[in-house]
Amino acid sequence: MHLWLGTLRQWHWISSALCLVGMLLFAVTGITLNHAAQIEASPQVIERQARLPEALQRELQAQPPEAGMPEPLRIWLESELEIDLTERDAEWTDGELYVALPRPGGDAWLSLELESGELLYEFTDRGWISYLNDLHKGRNTGVAWNWFIDIFAGACVVFSLTGLLLLQRHAAGRPTTWPLVGLGLVVPVLLALLFIH
Repeated sequence: MHLWLGTLRQWHWISSALCLVGMLLFAVTGITLNHAAQIEASPQVIERQARLPEALQRELQAQPPEAGMPEPLRIWLESELEIDLTERDAEWTDGELYVALPRPGGDAWLSLELESGELLYEFTDRGWISYLNDLHKGRNTGVAWNWFIDIFAGACVVFSLTGLLLLQRHAAGRPTTWPLVGLGLVVPVLLALLFIH
């Protein structure tokens, strides 16, 4: 029994250590998301315009792309705008390129018209609170962050279940344990039933 309890405590403290910073982040961003309407944000928008080099424009007009991003165009766009277009979808419609560049805490896009060679790029930054809120939601964060959220959620499950087992182990000496656990279940259920329509 002592070995089992020691293992349980070890799983509990390791999972709690792994979850600590993430739980604080998700708790704080839960509050900011819940009060998003009251938190003022003043997005900063940057617009840039440029013209496609004539040689590249002629090359693209000679063989108009219908899908994907031709390598010379990608290299020029990345250099001109100082952005990374790796694995970004390029949409071509009637000789016009559109690339959506969403990101946590903001947005960006570019459009290029082959006929005129005009490039328009817009970058929007909504600030740190928006950035952290998007991390909370996993919005436009990529594969690595999505994996982190899943692993973090798994660690939180381990933390909660081992905590529950430790509560059970020590509940005999603490008579308010199960009423408090029950309250943690009943309050959200009642709020959902009575006030969420």
